[in-house]
Amino acid sequence: MISQTAEYALRAIVFLAMNPGRAYTTQQIAAGTRVPAPYLAKVLQSLVRSGLVQSSRGIGGGFLLTVPKEEITILSVLNAVDPIERVKECPLGLESHEGALCALHETLDNATACVEKLFSETTIADILNTRTGSTPLCEQMPGTQAVSCA
Repeated sequence: MISQTAEYALRAIVFLAMNPGRAYTTQQIAAGTRVPAPYLAKVLQSLVRSGLVQSSRGIGGGFLLTVPKEEITILSVLNAVDPIERVKECPLGLESHEGALCALHETLDNATACVEKLFSETTIADILNTRTGSTPLCEQMPGTQAVSCA
């Protein structure tokens, strides 16, 4: 449903939201999200261009959120790196379908619209506040209550 780039961007944003108040290097975020650092560097630059993340160089530099986690939606992260594509016209280019989608493509677009709506209504804070029995980016230690985050 979403690209690997979008998944990596979401992991990076969740990592930064879970660790507020200080900047993290690409290597630190890569370790915490299990994303290859060279790929992550490109993803982080897209997030910087979108205004969701800022970067600073030098000692103590790195990346941090510029928008509160309560205001960052899943959709805003996806739009920063790999927007969801809606079906606006016949993907087959059939002349008889101009101006209207067939039932198949209309159904696919309606499903995409539902996902887009859910993503636009779900913030990173919502994700972090939802109790599901596991914590994003963290491993439950077998046989214990302890949680290990990368």
